Order: sequence, then structure tokens, then C-alpha cells
Amino acid sequence: MSSLPAIRWHRPLLWLALVMAVVAAGALVGLLVDPRTVTGAPLWAKPLKFAISVGIYAVTLSWLIGLLPGAIAGRRRLAPSRLAWWAGTVAAAFLVVEMVIIVGAAAAGLTSHFNVTTAFHAALWSVMAASIVTVWVAAVPIAVLLLRADLGDPARALAIRSGLLIALVGMGLAFLMTGPTAAQLDDYQGIVGAHTVGVADGGPGLPLVGWSTVAGDLRIPHFVGMHALQVLPLVALLLEALARRMPALARPLARRGILRALVGLYLGVLALVTGQALAGQSIVQPSALVLAIAAALFAVTAAAITVTLFRESRRARG
Repeated sequence: MSSLPAIRWHRPLLWLALVMAVVAAGALVGLLVDPRTVTGAPLWAKPLKFAISVGIYAVTLSWLIGLLPGAIAGRRRLAPSRLAWWAGTVAAAFLVVEMVIIVGAAAAGLTSHFNVTTAFHAALWSVMAASIVTVWVAAVPIAVLLLRADLGDPARALAIRSGLLIALVGMGLAFLMTGPTAAQLDDYQGIVGAHTVGVADGGPGLPLVGWSTVAGDLRIPHFVGMHALQVLPLVALLLEALARRMPALARPLARRGILRALVGLYLGVLALVTGQALAGQSIVQPSALVLAIAAALFAVTAAAITVTLFRESRRARG
């Protein structure tokens, strides 16, 4: 089992994460002292959620860029690593732009997303859309470089690469929210795009995240896809820790086999929640078909992991 490589953090992204921690603390205070709402949700809930999400993304991307050979200290020597450093810096800059608009809109008591009520608000929404597209594009060369880099442990490498690629898909799923709904086309009120499918935004939702409890919600696949970037590498590190106690996990190829099954499960769940949202079905009211597909996904994954563990246990005993 190869040791973890030394961490060389991408500093602009780390600074962004620290700023997001401050923004999240401020938004939390706003939730406690400011009773105002927008589109049915507490005014400061969106800045809080985005600050947490951007902070986690910044820390993770900073770490991933640091895994590339010479990515920080040697960025003047290696062109690919220099490209990764600049891509991370561009992503950090445009995430700042997005957060400034989100926090500024909340301070003014307005919604930041889908708001085209005036030319000024439409311009802000266009800047936000361009910013998130730029952040997505900036992650692409980093993903390509990680696909080519030697990341040591094969299970860890699979988790990092697949996590970033699935995160790119999850970020791309956000574009499903930007088109006008049928109700908006019939009765234009200055809002183009929505989180929910089947009802207007602002209905009953889960605490904090706000995901609709009565209709489909496109924020769910967006969230699930994006956070593969954290979930899968953490699972790989957990398997490495368990390998010290479980001989069946000692071989890197055994852990990679388990990770392959879990990556397949993650993709299946992402496809399932995307279809569920597009069908207008709430995450808390799954149909019998959705439950059956979910059960099948988990059963196949459990069987694949069981076979891998059984084979590796026999090999370890032998």
C-alpha cells in the first residue's frame, strides 16, 4: 500500500476556502437575526449553502492540484502543472464573482438566481452564468492532467479521477435549471429558470437544503454529482485505513475492485435522482419503480463487493 503523497496546496483556492468560512459564519448570523424570506426560503440560506459548498470545493480542488508533480513549487518548470495552477486560480477568481453576487442579492433582499426582472438583474444573472461556466471549464484541464498523472495507489487514483469526472457531470447538470418552465412561458414575471419541476420554486422543502418535498428538484442531482469529488476519495482513504486490519483489503487491486463497484453505484444513483427530478417526483416520495431500481443498484454493488472480498480473503489465506 503506497503512502499518501505530500500535500502541496494551491494557495489561492485555500484562501478562497478561508473567506468562505467567514461568509458562512456571517450568513449563519443572518439566519438567526434576519427573518426575511425570498422565494419562500430564509434570505440567508442560499449564501450559507453556497459558502459551504464553494469552501469544500475549493479545499478539494486545491488538494487535487497539489497532487500533480511540481504543481506548486515547480510550476515554472512543468507546463502541464503550470496550466493546472492557473486553472485553479481562474476557478477561484470566478467563484468569488459568483459569491459576491449571491451575497449582494441577499443583502438587498432579492433572489440572485433566474432573476431577469430588470436589465441590471439580467446582467447579474448573466455574469453568474458565465462565471460558473468558466469554473466548469477550468476544472477540465485539471481532470485531464489527473487522468495522465501517476497517483500511486490504483484504488486512490480511480477514486480521484472518477470523482472529478463525475463532479464535472454534476456541475453540468445545473444547466437543466436555467431554461424557462411552461408556467413562466405562459405568465412571464421576470424569472426564467427554476430549481423544481412540476411546481413553482418556494414550496415545502427539506430543512437547510430546501429540496422540494412535493415535486422534483434539480438541485439534488447537481449536489450528488458535484460531491463525488469528496465522497469517492474519502472512501478510498477509508479502505486504505481498513486495510491495516483486514487482510482482504491489503492488495491495492482488491481496493480498486471495490472502488469500481462503488463508482458504478454512484453513477447509477446519479442517473436515478436525475430521472426522478426530471419526472417531477420528490426525493421523499419515491415511486415503486425508483425504489426497485435503487434496490437493484445496491444489491448488484453488494454482490460485486462480496465477490471481491471473498476472492481476496482466499488469496490472503493462501
